[in-house]
Amino acid sequence: MIVSFHPVITADKNILCAGRDPGPKDEAAIKAADAVILPQGCQQPLYEMAACHCRYVFPDYHARFRFPGKTGQIRLFSRFDLPHPRTQSFASMDEFYHQTGFPGKKPGFDIPFIFKFDWGGEGDTVIRVDTQAAFEKTLEKAAGLERTGQKGFLLQELIPTDGRSLRVAVIGTQRHSYWRVPSDSGAFGTALSKGARIDTQSDPDLQAAGIAAVDQLCEKTGINLAGVDLIFPKTIEKPAPLLLEINYFFGRTGLGGSEKFYQMLASETAKWLEQIKL
Repeated sequence: MIVSFHPVITADKNILCAGRDPGPKDEAAIKAADAVILPQGCQQPLYEMAACHCRYVFPDYHARFRFPGKTGQIRLFSRFDLPHPRTQSFASMDEFYHQTGFPGKKPGFDIPFIFKFDWGGEGDTVIRVDTQAAFEKTLEKAAGLERTGQKGFLLQELIPTDGRSLRVAVIGTQRHSYWRVPSDSGAFGTALSKGARIDTQSDPDLQAAGIAAVDQLCEKTGINLAGVDLIFPKTIEKPAPLLLEINYFFGRTGLGGSEKFYQMLASETAKWLEQIKL
């Protein structure tokens, strides 16, 4: 029996778990299942229940919950020796002050650098720090958020690029790559929600290199559904890709919209079931 918790992917038994924790009935269904299909918005309790009681679970969210948030992803990149910008991660303000000796000492990066909060998407919690005053203001914001329970941030080397980033969407065995290019060449950030445009054609050789880097990530971690962001240093003649972030719940505009995405997801789910002989 195949059990699907995904609202679009149908199976022998279909269950919706959105907005609630899984209960005894969900656990019983999972224990009776030969395979379990989960939604992109899957929460950790449901994933852990599925992974504990069923041999075959799609998508594989082990890395997502073992290495949570942006700081967790940096630990993942370091753990598997995957190329990424030089980064310092801090679980709290206290850890930041203890490790850096700030303000008596400077942090490990010369200004300008990138400040990222541990959460958020579409570039909303990513800040380019261009002055000492801007850094101190950002730290004040971090301290205020920490008082509400939102902890963790990282400082990251600012890599000179041509302004664009490469998104590689991983959907099972499929890889779909496209550049996200700011509408303003001087703008910081490449989120489509901030006006960036999609370019699927430019620099196919660099796109192939990005896909190869993402293949390595997936091979080492088991990730099989995510949008992975990469950049290429502009100062190198033949730049190698650097991993920036993994987005487990990612936009579909660059894939042709939600309908196209769900068609690909359904196809890859069927292929996965065939591979495990179900």
